[in-house]
Amino acid sequence: MLSDLEIAQKAKMKPVVEIAQALGIKEDEIEPYGKYMAKVSLEILERLKGRPNGKFITVTAITPTPLGEGKTVTAFGLGMALAKIGKKVCNTCRQPSKGPTFGIKGGATGGGYSQVLPMENINLHFTGDTHAVESAHNLLAAAMDASILHGNKLNIDPLSITWRRCVDVSDRALRNIIIGLGGKANGSPRETGYDITVATETMAILALTTGLFDLRKRLSRVVVGYTYNGKPVTAEQLKIAGVMTVLLKDAIKPNLVQTTENTPVLNHAGPFANVAHGNNSALADMVALKLVDYVVTESGFGADCGFEKLINVKCRQSGLKVDCAVVVASIRALKMHGGAFEVRPGVDLDEKLVAKENMKALEKGCENLAKHIENVHLHGLPAVVAINRFTSDTDKEVEFVRKKALESGAEDAAPVDCWAKGGEGAIQLAEAVVAAVDKPHQMQFLYSDDASIKEKIETIAKKIYGADGVDYTSLAEKKIKLYTELGYNKMPINMAKTHLSLSHDPNLKCVPRHYRIPIRDIRASVGAGFLYPLLGAMSTMPGLPSVPAATKVDIDKTGKTVGLF
Repeated sequence: MLSDLEIAQKAKMKPVVEIAQALGIKEDEIEPYGKYMAKVSLEILERLKGRPNGKFITVTAITPTPLGEGKTVTAFGLGMALAKIGKKVCNTCRQPSKGPTFGIKGGATGGGYSQVLPMENINLHFTGDTHAVESAHNLLAAAMDASILHGNKLNIDPLSITWRRCVDVSDRALRNIIIGLGGKANGSPRETGYDITVATETMAILALTTGLFDLRKRLSRVVVGYTYNGKPVTAEQLKIAGVMTVLLKDAIKPNLVQTTENTPVLNHAGPFANVAHGNNSALADMVALKLVDYVVTESGFGADCGFEKLINVKCRQSGLKVDCAVVVASIRALKMHGGAFEVRPGVDLDEKLVAKENMKALEKGCENLAKHIENVHLHGLPAVVAINRFTSDTDKEVEFVRKKALESGAEDAAPVDCWAKGGEGAIQLAEAVVAAVDKPHQMQFLYSDDASIKEKIETIAKKIYGADGVDYTSLAEKKIKLYTELGYNKMPINMAKTHLSLSHDPNLKCVPRHYRIPIRDIRASVGAGFLYPLLGAMSTMPGLPSVPAATKVDIDKTGKTVGLF
C-alpha cells in the first residue's frame, strides 16, 4: 500500500496557471510561487463584487479520537465528487502547522487519493505565510520590551503584559520562561512564554481580516498589555502596526493549489480549532464564493469547536453565510465513545478491538453523533452525515450509523471512501449535500452581540457542550469586569478547550452529563475581535511525543523527501 506521500508524489498536477484559468481567475490576478502554487490578488474581489455568492458548505465532525477521523479527507473528497457530478466547485482549507505535522497527528493536506497538492510544500514552508505571521508577531513583542527598557514612555506595567512570543513547532519547554536576564542592557527580567504560531492573535487576524485596510485597523487595536493605571496599550501606540501590516501584506492573499484530481483549492491561514477559531481565512472563502457554485470548507475538529466558531465568530465578522454542514463520523470513533476501547495519543490501536463488531458500544457512541447534529441545527442549518469507512467496518455497522443519523435529524447519511477512491468515493455524499442546500434554511447566531460576557459563555457551555453551568476563577471574574469596563463585552466568544470531548475534560467521552465548565482565565484578542476563555488546563503550546513524526522524515539517495506520512 502506498503512503500518502508516495500517492502525492505520483499524482499528475496541472500547472497552477491552468487551475486558475479554469476557475475564472485572470492571469494578472495570480502571483505564481513556482509551477504549482500561486497567490491570488485581492483585486479579484473588486472585479467580481456584483456576482452572487455560491453555496457555502462546511465539513465538521463528531468528537474525534486523537488520530483524527478523516474530516480533511472527506472535505477534499466531497469537493472532487461535486466536480464529478457536474458542479463548479472550489475547496477552501487551512494551512498546516508544523506542530502537528512533526508531532503526532500529521499534516493537514488530507490522505490517500483525497489530498491537496503539492503536499510536501503545503505541509512545510508553503508560500511563507506562517513565517510572516511569526515575524510580525515577534516584532511587536520585541518592540514592547524595547519600549519598557528605553524609559517606558507608555507606562506599561510589565506584570500586565499579555503578548507572548511564538514559534510554529511544538516546544513545551517554552511554555513558561523568564526573559531579560543578564543585566540591565538585556531588559527587565519577567516571566512570559511562547504560544504555537497558529494559536496567536496575529494568525487569527490573518484568518479573519477582509482586506488590507481592515488588516491595518485590526493590527492597530491589538492590545499587548496595560499601563499602571489599567489602560490598554496597543500596537498603534508602540508604532508597530504599520510595519506588521507590511510584513503581512502578501500573506493575506489566498494561496491557489489543487487536489489529486486537479480541482481548485484556496489554502489559506491556519488557526487551531481548540485554541483559536479553527477555520481558513475569510478572504479565501470570499474569493471562492464569487468564482464557483459550491464552496466546500472545513471547520476544525467537531461541531462544538470549529463549526460553532465558524458561525459565531467568523461569519459574524465577515458576513459570510453557511448553507449546510457535513458531520464526519467514523465507526472507530463511535465505538470509542461507546466505551469499546481507549485511543491514546501516540499509542497504536489494537486492530482486533477496532475490527470487532460491537453494536452496543456503537449505539452508545451514536449519542455523540446526535449531539453534533443538534449543534448544527441550533444554528439553523441542515446537517448531512458522512460515514468515513475504514476497511474494518462492516455493512451492518455502517447501516446502523446511517439509521441513527436519520433518527437524530440528519437530512441524509452517506458512507464515504474517498481515501481509497478519491471523488468517486463521495458521490453519494455530494448528491445528498446538493439536495440539502436547496432546502429552506436560515443560518442563525447562538447569541446576540449585546449579551453579557457571562451570558455568551454560558449559552455556549449549556447549549453546545451540554454542561449544567459555568464556574469562574477569581482571575476570570476580574477579567470579565475589566473587559466590560473597556467595552470589549460586545465581542464574540472563542472558547479555548480540548477537542477530545464535548466538555473541557478530554477524559469525558460520548456526551458528558451533570458537569460544570471551569473558566480558568479569559484573554482578549482585540485586534482579532473576540474574547477567548481558557477552559480547564488548556495549553496554547503543545509538546512533542516521545517519538515525533519528525524523526521519520528524511531524504532518499535521489534527494526525494521520504517519511512525511
